Amino acid sequence: MPSYREVQSAVRVEKFRIWFAWFSGGFIMLGIALATQHIHIVSVITQVLLIVLGILSTIAAVRMANALNRKAEAARKEILGDL
Repeated sequence: MPSYREVQSAVRVEKFRIWFAWFSGGFIMLGIALATQHIHIVSVITQVLLIVLGILSTIAAVRMANALNRKAEAARKEILGDL
């Protein structure tokens, strides 16, 4: 059975991975938007798609972080014996 510290460490690492991937994706989307800014119709379509994808990826990242929090709380209760 893992210790409480191991569970917390694993959750912290997974949250870091989630938010690092979110940040990296945002940086890539910014690069794409800047690369297409002088092609008029492509720029508008790209910006709309990137805004939608940015909102969806933010929602997904928050939901994954919340799911990790719930799993960590359940593991904490199991390990420490809280009911």
